Amino acid sequence: MQTYLVGGAVRDALLGLPVKERDWVVVGARPDDLTRDGYRLVGRDFPVFLHPTTHEEYALARTERKTGPGYRGFETRHSPDVTLEEDLKRRDLTINAMARDADGALIDPYGGARDLEARLLRHVSEAFAEDPVRILRVARFAARFAPLGFRVAPETLALMRGMVAAGEAAALVPERVWQETAKALAEAAPAAFLAVLRDCGALAVVFPELDRLYGVPQPPLWHPEVDTGVHVGLVLEAAARLTPLARVRFAALVHDLGKGTTPPAEWPKHVGHEERGARLIAALAERLRVPNDFRELAVLVARHHGLCHRALELRSSTVLDLLEHCDALRRPERFGEFLLACEADMLGRAGFEDRAYPQGEYLRTALAAAQAVQLEATERAGLDGAAIGARLREKRLDALQALRPAR
Repeated sequence: MQTYLVGGAVRDALLGLPVKERDWVVVGARPDDLTRDGYRLVGRDFPVFLHPTTHEEYALARTERKTGPGYRGFETRHSPDVTLEEDLKRRDLTINAMARDADGALIDPYGGARDLEARLLRHVSEAFAEDPVRILRVARFAARFAPLGFRVAPETLALMRGMVAAGEAAALVPERVWQETAKALAEAAPAAFLAVLRDCGALAVVFPELDRLYGVPQPPLWHPEVDTGVHVGLVLEAAARLTPLARVRFAALVHDLGKGTTPPAEWPKHVGHEERGARLIAALAERLRVPNDFRELAVLVARHHGLCHRALELRSSTVLDLLEHCDALRRPERFGEFLLACEADMLGRAGFEDRAYPQGEYLRTALAAAQAVQLEATERAGLDGAAIGARLREKRLDALQALRPAR
């Protein structure tokens, strides 16, 4: 029985990145050999064990054979005669198909170290095409490593396009699409995830609402980049600069879905796209099982980002309406996330990247002023619930009126 450190831990150490978790492959062993030594079996589809003290994952070396469509259509074989090279060959990318032995020697049968140097995301073998989840994983790795100069190898991109054409991307289940998307949104360059999916054709399959934005024009005065799809990519880049929160980045990504349903005769204007976008987000969230907190924030941003951009021009009553519609008084943290997504929308335009966004600061101040308003006991005397609410609103309007920016 021999044990090897594999995958991401080897890759990240070679890149000089922190190693967050370590995975191991065991060659020449049976399940009983590990359980006898105190390892705990946790794998559902194939034997994976937790080390009795470190709790790191140890998997028996295995091979896979395609037996049906989709990512579950595999037959897995594990036995003591499966070699390390056979186990590594079933992995997705060469940079993830390296190992180190007990002495620390690098085992790299498929050129992973070379591709690290060349900054290439390259598939290990043609078996890559058997698992459609790998399309999403490559796009996610692009989102992680794009800042280091990584790109998808041309032959791997061609293979991904062939998989999409063969219908493999259509076999992806919603849970896996969202799982990989959520991870990609938390990476350093989430816009690269979007770009790779579009480049291989998978975006039209898994996110048709986003794909149809490309080629849809916007008024050049406010959108020098013109193309709505290009704008969405720029907004996602801006959101990544503003916050690490995947929830805000998702809201930024989908905020303009409604523009994809504007009749071409109305271009480049998009009257009513906010409400149409909110409905599309709700449908997308239902399809992909998107968590409620992601969905709720995204709907708020889609519905109200236009008002946020005009905050300095709004009447005090409209500002208060916005705060109330966003439930900002009860959920100020979420309102702060709303403002970040709206700021990303403004900065995600060609030439707007370094502009200030005073609307955000004004609305934060407005929220603080509205929160500070209270009714004394004497003011409540003789009033019922509705009357108390009306009086409180009057005082909040007075507080917001005092904040009105000079014109």
